[in-house]
Amino acid sequence: MEKLKTYQYIVSFQSCSSSSCPFSSASNMIDVYQAVADIIRTTLGPRSMMKMLIDAGGGIVVTSDGNAILREIDLAHPAAKSMIELSRTQDEEVGDGTTSVIILAGEMLHVAEALIDKSCHPTVICRAYNKALEDAIAVLDKIAMPIDAKDRGTMLGIVKSCIGTKVTSQFGDLIADLAIDATTTVDIKNYIKIEKVPGGQLEDSRVLKGVMINKDVVVPGKMKRKIVNPRVILLDCSLEYKKGENQTNAELLKEEDWSLLLRMEEEYIEELCMQILKFKPDLVITEKGLSDLALHFLSKHGVSAIRRLRKSDNNRIAKACGAVIVNRPYELRESDVGTGTGLFEVKKIGDEFFAFIVECKDPKACTVLLRGASKDLLNEVERNLQDAMSVARNIIKNPKLVPGGGATELTVSATLKQKSSSVQGIEKWPYEAAAIAFEAIPRTLAQNCGVNVIRTMTALQGKHANGENAWIGINGNTGDITDMKECKIWDAYNVKAQTFKTAIEAACMLLRIDDVVSGGSIKRQAPGAGKAPSKLKVETEANADSEQILPD
Repeated sequence: MEKLKTYQYIVSFQSCSSSSCPFSSASNMIDVYQAVADIIRTTLGPRSMMKMLIDAGGGIVVTSDGNAILREIDLAHPAAKSMIELSRTQDEEVGDGTTSVIILAGEMLHVAEALIDKSCHPTVICRAYNKALEDAIAVLDKIAMPIDAKDRGTMLGIVKSCIGTKVTSQFGDLIADLAIDATTTVDIKNYIKIEKVPGGQLEDSRVLKGVMINKDVVVPGKMKRKIVNPRVILLDCSLEYKKGENQTNAELLKEEDWSLLLRMEEEYIEELCMQILKFKPDLVITEKGLSDLALHFLSKHGVSAIRRLRKSDNNRIAKACGAVIVNRPYELRESDVGTGTGLFEVKKIGDEFFAFIVECKDPKACTVLLRGASKDLLNEVERNLQDAMSVARNIIKNPKLVPGGGATELTVSATLKQKSSSVQGIEKWPYEAAAIAFEAIPRTLAQNCGVNVIRTMTALQGKHANGENAWIGINGNTGDITDMKECKIWDAYNVKAQTFKTAIEAACMLLRIDDVVSGGSIKRQAPGAGKAPSKLKVETEANADSEQILPD
């Protein structure tokens, strides 16, 4: 059996003399950017390919998500590292379009390279690019279509369209339902948690109006595992006898002193428990420990308890049931008790127990329970679900749509080409180059679905040049030229606007870099020991290839 080969992407550079290349660093960075953009170019669209990534621990990640791929790739070049930041920014801001932003930024730099070779100054190119960005956003505003974010049918169609490019597009209805249920329940990203439990079918996944945690009650035999309308108390302290922070010595002179000491500890814990039991709780949850004696007092009064919970989970339970996390039992008040939960239940899923605090009246936190055949499938579904939830959140914030399938980029490109004739001076050429760069997205879609790229792009450019219909684009599944409204292929306005802004601003930043300075740490010496450390050397074109740039 032939061994599996793993390929490592290596980008090498040749330094060029200042006479032939006045902005050599910019030229090198463009090459790096192009190399990385080419790696993830094939992951765009519904017919995209996937990447198998082997991480440092030997684990395998199979994904077509641009941000996930760039996060796992080991890159040494500073320009390549800035691309990872670019993708991460896009993911944090709008949650989608991470592959598009890299492809578009790479194309912006690629078309700028020809201008740099003709000694066009990077500042002129950046100025023209910024002007092109303003005009592109104006075109987006013009072709954007407002929608009703409260209409669930419309929202489902939009989210399905946006996740149609993902691997889990076959489960589009399910993931769109989960995403809309989660975002309409809670609108803050931090309070939606995705719990992945291997086993069962993907159709068993659901959104819980409450919180699910991987915990069981502390004493299963004595404590109830199902409580309807429980009164919940959340603690941030331990119900144990306080131990000394350092070594503590106690000198006992009489035989009775030992029993007195034990009784004092028991009374202290009993007093803590009585402070809690005074409010008649049904469920006590703490982030710290619970002593055996405290468990005895709680179970004696029919109170279930869960201990050593994560801080983030405790915060989510507080948001779901309306409780307030208390640091000391003495400070408990009636208003701190959570009464917004409809059901507390512990269930066994697979080999593990999970506690469900669900059916909350007005939950400010929710949990998405994902079931599936394997961990790899669940991880990919989670990534796709995060994108779907981000798209739903963007549409709720700004209910506007723009055409997908490269139609937006082609409309922007055609408009910029027409406007370029009115641009005065040397800025006209980089402005035209920016217009051409926008065609990278539909061209990549055509390449990935295996149609004749030149013929398809020529037909699309002809339709948009005549100004026939701004919604004419390419169907990523079949490669046909169709109306995006009929196919229901849409993009969220926020995602597209953020993609354009991030890509052009990043391209302008990299074009402004004219030199790379290599720095290193200098070993510290004791005062007067040996000679003073030599000065830091700056990498120049003459010694760029030599290994001895810095002193050891």
